[in-house]
Amino acid sequence: MSTRKIIEIDRDLCDGCGLCTTACAEGALELDEEGKAVLARDIYCDGMGACLSVCPTGALAIVEREGAEYDAETARDHVTRTRGGEAAAAVHAGPSDQAAGDAEDRAAAGADGRAVGGVEERAAGDASSELKQWPIQLHLVGPRAPYFKGADLLIAADCTAFTRGSFHADLLRGRKMAIACPKLDDVGPYVEKLAELIRANDLKSLTVAVMTVPCCGGLLRLVERAVALSGVDIPVNTVVIDLDGRIVAKT
Repeated sequence: MSTRKIIEIDRDLCDGCGLCTTACAEGALELDEEGKAVLARDIYCDGMGACLSVCPTGALAIVEREGAEYDAETARDHVTRTRGGEAAAAVHAGPSDQAAGDAEDRAAAGADGRAVGGVEERAAGDASSELKQWPIQLHLVGPRAPYFKGADLLIAADCTAFTRGSFHADLLRGRKMAIACPKLDDVGPYVEKLAELIRANDLKSLTVAVMTVPCCGGLLRLVERAVALSGVDIPVNTVVIDLDGRIVAKT
């Protein structure tokens, strides 16, 4: 047992919606016989708080208390039994998993600091992440999550961050973000969710980052519909990124 970050549920605030139980990839939360969210076992909770933003009543919080350490392997077994092997792949790695991965990276890298195939190992001075929230996928974010209040919001097509190497410095810095793919996602709930997010948070600005590929136009149209539905007069700024990572248009 040690003191660590772990989820805590306020039973008086919990309305039994169950959203947190599906948002937790590790299966740490479940509904009890009274329909209230409870922590199944300490060892299933990674303390990351991915469940916080989906709770509509604010019943969840991350606290520091004494508890058993998170056990990724046991959590994976639990999710495999209850949700299947595909869901288990999303379980967050634990310290032992991370150490094994680091060891593999070191073994793959040569003495001159280059990995097999000539790919350079990450240098200690690499730029840090500008991501200041979690989760970011539009299906998972809560439209009333406190970090959106008064924010500069970036809605980015999934591929943009992979295509532009300086995405964090150029587009994400100083902004909160939601990501989506208009081609592959189930976009049915997106317009209403974004409309509520825009309506509830007094956003400072709204920027949409898309690729030059045809399917990305759907994300811009989706955001424009959400703004219209919200009734909020906020301009939609756009950034268009080409397949080579260049910004080819910006409004």
